[in-house]
Amino acid sequence: MNETIALLRKRRSASPVLLGGPGPTAEERNLLLTLASRVPDHGKLAPFRFIVFEGEGRERAGAIIADVFAKANPEADAARIEAERKRLALAPLVIGVVSRAAPHEKIPLWEQTLVSGAVCMNLTIAANALGYATTWITEWYAYNRAVLDRFGLAPTEKIAGFVHIGRHEGPREDRPRPALAEIVTYFGQETAA
Repeated sequence: MNETIALLRKRRSASPVLLGGPGPTAEERNLLLTLASRVPDHGKLAPFRFIVFEGEGRERAGAIIADVFAKANPEADAARIEAERKRLALAPLVIGVVSRAAPHEKIPLWEQTLVSGAVCMNLTIAANALGYATTWITEWYAYNRAVLDRFGLAPTEKIAGFVHIGRHEGPREDRPRPALAEIVTYFGQETAA
């Protein structure tokens, strides 16, 4: 079987709490970012960018998330605030994919936003191809303007996802997948081809 097909058949997300080190080397990280960038991009706008969270940067980001959470939830106990602090510190590498979709005379915003999703998927597939496990998530802080401002996002920028990358040797459970008959329409045909 083709290696790419085999990879796509077996790829499963792994919870960030299960992702350990060692994480990607600097060379691997740069390869991942390069491969993630190779997506269809109508108009060649590159309507995305990356924020790399590794090493102490993960702890600094966690402090921001915990601070914003604590201010918005003064009743939260110390354990919950500590859990928020660890959001980006579980995996050795977390890459935030930022959508920079902006009004354009020819390229709709929706198409530009889809590019960021393709970047997340390329990043996920490339990391798995290098032998790492991943999970692509957002969570509340991806939509919280106070967090985004403190992460340095412009007012028009949004998080398409945080891709957590690390090692996970154990089996990964698959989730139920819909049958093709539930999600495929063959236009103009009475039955599936």
